[in-house]
Amino acid sequence: MGEKGTGVMRGISLPLERVRVLDITVVWAGPHCTQLLAEWGAEVIKVEPLQHIQPATRGAETRITREQALRMRGLSILSAPPEFDPGPRPWNRTPSFNSHARNKKSVTLDLLYPEGYNAFLKLVAVADVVVENNVPETIERAHITYEELSKVNPVLIMLRMPGFGLSGPYKDWRSFGTHMESLTGHHLLRGYPDLNPDMTGDAFTADAASGVMGAFAVLAALRYRRRTGKGQQIEMSQAENIVPYLAEFVMDYTMNGRVAPPQGNGHPSRAPHGVYPCQGDDRWIAIDAGDDVRWNALRRVLGAPAWMAEPRFVDSLSRWQRRAELDELLSKETRHWHDRELWRALADAGVAAGPVQNEAEVFNCPQLRERGFFESVAHPEAGTHDYPGLMFRMAETPNQIRRHAPLLGQDNDYVYHELLDLPPAEFDRLVETGHVGMDYPGRGPGADA
Repeated sequence: MGEKGTGVMRGISLPLERVRVLDITVVWAGPHCTQLLAEWGAEVIKVEPLQHIQPATRGAETRITREQALRMRGLSILSAPPEFDPGPRPWNRTPSFNSHARNKKSVTLDLLYPEGYNAFLKLVAVADVVVENNVPETIERAHITYEELSKVNPVLIMLRMPGFGLSGPYKDWRSFGTHMESLTGHHLLRGYPDLNPDMTGDAFTADAASGVMGAFAVLAALRYRRRTGKGQQIEMSQAENIVPYLAEFVMDYTMNGRVAPPQGNGHPSRAPHGVYPCQGDDRWIAIDAGDDVRWNALRRVLGAPAWMAEPRFVDSLSRWQRRAELDELLSKETRHWHDRELWRALADAGVAAGPVQNEAEVFNCPQLRERGFFESVAHPEAGTHDYPGLMFRMAETPNQIRRHAPLLGQDNDYVYHELLDLPPAEFDRLVETGHVGMDYPGRGPGADA
């Protein structure tokens, strides 16, 4: 249905060309879904209101000066601008948005006002897919449910990915990834046996997993529509999506009545299995030597310390039963090694191991550099930086990051004039009522700080 997008590169057509997606997503899970669709050729148009700042998306709700940013080195990575300088339009300089919004377009309109709503319906009429991950009652109040949008476009595919689904007692609960992580048991499982869950820290696995599954669901629905000519609504609860990732623990409870304790870096049956200190400040190595063959190889690499031959560590079951004291003894051995030297020695001996890298080491990883994983992207307001590249490659379909993340409202002219061909009076009305622009009211260049 959609017109040809920007998916052509060197004469190669990308798989999702001619698919137009309207993106009304926030934070990470929804934007990650549409990021994957945009990367492979879909024309993704991010619909952004000027009157209401979308939370934790462009970082516009965080309004700080450069001096404040320099003092706040703990500033959230969601809103930490390049060189800690917010610039005149900080919402165009946030690293998270510039990563997941690449290859997308941006149009400004507010669905909660009649003028914006009517313009949005015109967009729906020429779109293939709508993706949203808002709380259900917000979508219902805005009258942009599938039942209402399908009247405008009967073959529309709409992906709805709220935290807890479109029904049930938690339906309208507002949540971030950490809430779903806790309610689905992931926070507890990945915690450490000697610490409370509040010491675990954040991990947003549910967001990442939901983005990938959301993109897959859209592709399945597009395939179904191609075969049948029918659109449909896709309901994907982000919480339900993450529970199958923890299925072995859930099944152990349903089958055996056992509730698993926090796992930390341990393993339900293998030891040693963990992260151990090495020479230097905050240097670590991950080691898995859970069977006798790897245990003996580990012992040889470490110089056959006497304690490793003691009867209490004679077999894999004994080692697992004494894993706490084993980890303590093993840590004393690994402290004498440089993490990369020990890694190489263990790899040569057939023991699964790897240094625990920080983001600087990942960025300079020789494997990723040799493969050209990171791509340089020039952004008109955020500058030129290397970005993580595509998550998979196709042998017959060369691909790369084709466009920087859009400036707020950068594609207003394209959407309103070329795509919708709005009459001048109607467009002027949108301008007058504050729907069209590239700055949030009172927040752009020249506004008071």
